[in-house]
This record gives sequence, C-alpha cells and structure tokens, in this order.
Amino acid sequence: MANLKKIFAVACVGTAIPNLDLFSINIALPKIAAEFKDVPLEDLSWVLNGYAIAYAALLVFFGRLAEGYRRDRSFILGVGIFTLAAAASATASNVWELVAYRVLAAAGAALMTPTSIGLILATFPPERRGAAVRNWAGIGGLAAALGPVLGGALVSIDWRWVFVANATLGASSILIGWRHLPNVPGHDVKRPSLLAAFLVTTGIAALIFAIVKINAWGWHSPQVISSMAISLVLLGLFCLHSLKSPNPLVDPALFRIRPYSGAALAMIPYSVSFGAMLFSVAVWGQSAWGWSALQAGLAIIPGPLMVPLTSSLLTGRLIERGGAVYPVTLGTALIMMGFGIWASFIGIEPNTALIVMGMTCNGIGVGLIFPALMGTATQALPPDAFATGSGAINMLRQASIAIGVAMFVAIVGSPASLQARLEAFQFGWWLLAAVTSLTLLPTFKFLNSRKS
Repeated sequence: MANLKKIFAVACVGTAIPNLDLFSINIALPKIAAEFKDVPLEDLSWVLNGYAIAYAALLVFFGRLAEGYRRDRSFILGVGIFTLAAAASATASNVWELVAYRVLAAAGAALMTPTSIGLILATFPPERRGAAVRNWAGIGGLAAALGPVLGGALVSIDWRWVFVANATLGASSILIGWRHLPNVPGHDVKRPSLLAAFLVTTGIAALIFAIVKINAWGWHSPQVISSMAISLVLLGLFCLHSLKSPNPLVDPALFRIRPYSGAALAMIPYSVSFGAMLFSVAVWGQSAWGWSALQAGLAIIPGPLMVPLTSSLLTGRLIERGGAVYPVTLGTALIMMGFGIWASFIGIEPNTALIVMGMTCNGIGVGLIFPALMGTATQALPPDAFATGSGAINMLRQASIAIGVAMFVAIVGSPASLQARLEAFQFGWWLLAAVTSLTLLPTFKFLNSRKS
C-alpha cells in the first residue's frame, strides 16, 4: 500500500508540472517583456507557442518510444530534461534563448506525461487502476487551473521564480523517484517508425502553428492557409501509414476499442471549452475590471479546489452506478451552467461573486469529466500500449486546448468600447457552452454501458 502511494505521488509529477507550467507562464509574459526591452509581441508569443507546439507534437512519438524501455527510467529522464530546461530558463538573457529552453522543456514534458500514467497502469492492480487514473487526472486538472494563481504570486517576486519553482519540484521528484520507483520493464515492441513520427509531429506542429497565428495573420492569410493545408496532408498521410504499415506509430486497433475511441472523441470538445474557460476569465478580469494577474488568479481558485475533491468523492461512485456516461453528463451540464452564469449576468461593474459561482460549477464539471474520460480510456488499453495510448489522448487534449484559446481570441477580437467587449465575451461564453454540449454525442454513442 505504502509503495503504491509513493509511486502514485511521484507519477503525479508527470501531469502536475506540465500543467502548472503551461498555465502559469502566460502570467509572466508582461514582466518578461519589460525586462527584455524592445521585444516585439510576435517574438514574445513564441515563449508560449514554442512550448505548446513541441509538447503536443511529441507526446505520441515519445509515448511509443518509451514502450520499449524501463518505464521508471524513461519517466525520470523526462523529468530530468524538463528540470534542466526550467533551470536554464531562469537564467535566459534574451527572448530567443528562453524560447529554445522552453522547447526543450516541452520535450521533457512530452516524455514524462505518458510514462507517468504508464507507471500507474503497470504497477496498480486492475481493480484499482480506474481510481488511480481518475485521481491522477484530477491532480492534473487542479494543477492546470492553479497555474495562473501560483504564476501570479511568483511573478510578483520575479518572473524567473516561476522556472525556479518548476526546477525545484522536478529535482525533488527525481531524487524521490530514483529511490522509490520500482523497476517497470518495457515491452518487446518494435522501434517506432521515423517516417510516421515525422508525419504526425510535423502535422500537429503545423496545425497548432496555424491556430496560434490566426489572430496575427488572419484566417485568410496565405501563411495560415498553407500551414493548415500542410497539416491536413501530413496528418492524412500519417493516418494512411497507420492503416497500411505493419509497424504503425499508433495502432488503429486502439480506436476499435469502444471506450477508448469514445473517450478520445469526447475529450476534444471538453478540452476546447476548458482551455478557453481559464483564458477568458483571466483576460476579462484584467482587461475589463482592471484586476491584477494575482487578483484574477485568486478569483479562479474556487474552481480548481473543486477538481480533486469532486474526483475523489463523486466521480468514482457515479461510474460504479452507470459507467462514464453519468459523470460526463452531469459534468457537461455544470460546465454549461458556469458559462451561462457568466454570459447572462456578468456586466461592466466588477462582481467577483459571479466569477466564483461560474468557476465553482466549472471546477465540479472538470472534476467529473476529465478523470472519467482519462480513466475510461486508459483502463481499456492493453499493457503494451499504455504510454502510446495515453500519449495520443493527451495530444488530442493539448491541441484542443490551443484551439479553444485561439477560437475565443478570434471571437473577442479588439472591440472599440467596453460595452462591445462585454457583448463579445457574452457571445463567446454562449458559444463555449454549445461546444461543451458536443461532449455528450460520443459519450452516449460509445460510453453508454447500456448500449455496450
């Protein structure tokens, strides 16, 4: 029991650190810009974009590569790469040096995330895997939502402290993991195809690149259209390779597993709304109500606090009653309610209570949906596909979060007046409620136990 607890605690680093990092760095950007004087916003944006592209694009490749090696050593290697990159980021002397370190950090995160869940699935007995994965996912959701809060607090001291904190957490995890993680051997699997890795990595990178550049270049710009076309061609070739090759990077048979494919499809609209949710609240509070980054983060905190609480106390019980369809349906309704509260009642005058009410609904919803989908998907995986399968679903999640943020930014635009900004945000929140409702289509189609 004690060993499983230690394994779980160390493995949770694989979801906590990347999510904390991803959602806290944006708080630091204004301070970074102030220190690196005369840096154009276009260049500064790559501190976020470079990380997002590398992280999402490498998840599947590193997940598959790690299947053939010891899970414990692969995980520690991923944490080590991330830790070194975070420490180096704290010493960056210019923006492009920082971008390079961020890409390296993303590579470490892309290795540690699938191997962390692989450790849990390989060491926990089958009857306890579902609960363990749900709790792992709940901690990831908590870390993602706490990112702006912790980032705001650290940035108030110095933006470099964000990276120092990540490096310290990573170094501590390496020491503990080296002592307490058991030897978890890899499987006798073929090395991943470099061609397939190139196709999916470059295809995902081109897609996210196009998404993050839409607001700078416009939907109809040649650069965005070209990037979208390249992404479509490369990902199409990747799918064709997966279907025809005797050694596919992602085995198509995984998507013939009904719970896995259903959870993967449901993860897409949920993640779109999740990414835009956190972004929209932080931007509204700071741009319309004049909040500081720390004030915005503190208003968000009731939501993240509900994620692990809901996951541990409610999600498992609902799954025992009727499968994943119960918590996902209830969670979808609550997230839609949270967006509805903001769209209906938020006005020009500051009202912290409305933000808290909406975030509480959203936090409970996240605690119901994300752990249920991750638990359902990973429990259905065969042992030799733990890291690859979890890497694929996390890739879908990260790409969808980027889409959600880009979509909301495109909707809001740059309104001329505060009233126009309010109307744009209201429309965006109603649209996010509609996108969230799409989570129910694959849920009822593939995850309804009565139809299985």
